[in-house]
Amino acid sequence: MSGKKYSDSIQLLDKAKLYDPSEALALVCQTAKAKFDETIEIHVRLGVDSRHADQQVRGAVVLPNGTGKTVRTLVFAKGDKVKEAEEAGSDYVGAEDYMEKIQKENWFEFDIIIATPDMMGVVGRLGKVLGPKGLMPNPKAGTVTMDVAKAVTEAKAGKIEYRLDKTNIIHCPIGKASFGPEKLDENFSALMGAIIKARPAAAKGQYIKSCVIASTMGPGIKINSAKLS
Repeated sequence: MSGKKYSDSIQLLDKAKLYDPSEALALVCQTAKAKFDETIEIHVRLGVDSRHADQQVRGAVVLPNGTGKTVRTLVFAKGDKVKEAEEAGSDYVGAEDYMEKIQKENWFEFDIIIATPDMMGVVGRLGKVLGPKGLMPNPKAGTVTMDVAKAVTEAKAGKIEYRLDKTNIIHCPIGKASFGPEKLDENFSALMGAIIKARPAAAKGQYIKSCVIASTMGPGIKINSAKLS
C-alpha cells in the first residue's frame, strides 16, 4: 500500500531512528489516518529458538484498557459450570452440541474458547480446525480452567494471549488508535512486562531483539529495545 495517506505517514518518521516507547506510541496515533479506527499492533522479535520446548514464550495478560474489540466467548462445560459461564456473560455455552456445530457447519462465530479440563476430550477432536486458527484452549493462557467465570470476565475485559510464531516473533494487538498515547502506553507496558517476565531460563544473550509498532494501515515504527528490558 503506497497511497497518499501512507506516504504522508512515512513523512512523520525518521526511518533510521529507534524511538522511545512513549514517543513511538504518540507517533503511531498520528500515522493512523484510515477512515476506520485502526488497531495498533506490536511485533516483538525475541532472542530465543521456538523449535526448542524449553525456549517457548507463551502466556496471557489482561490489558488495563482492553483491546477496543468486543470479544465473543464459547465455553465448553457441563453441570454447574454451564450456569457459571452463562452468569459471567459468555456468548455461547455448551458441549458436544457446539463441537458438532463447528465440525459440520464450519461455525466460527466466536473469538475465544474456554474449556473446563474434563471437556478437553471433546474439544481435542476439533484440534485440526482450531489449532491453525490459534483457537485451541490452553492452560498457560488460562483458557483451560475450572474457574470459567473468571476466564470469561477476563476475556471480555481485554485479556490477550501472546505466543511465539515460527520466526520467533510475537504479534499482538494493544488497542485502537482512538485510545490515544496514554492508554496505549499502559497496555504496551502491561504486555511487554508479561513478555519480559516470561523469559525462558534457557534463553541466552539479548532477549528482546527488536520491537516494532504499527497501526493497521500505517508504517512500522521501531522502538529502542534497550529501553524495554
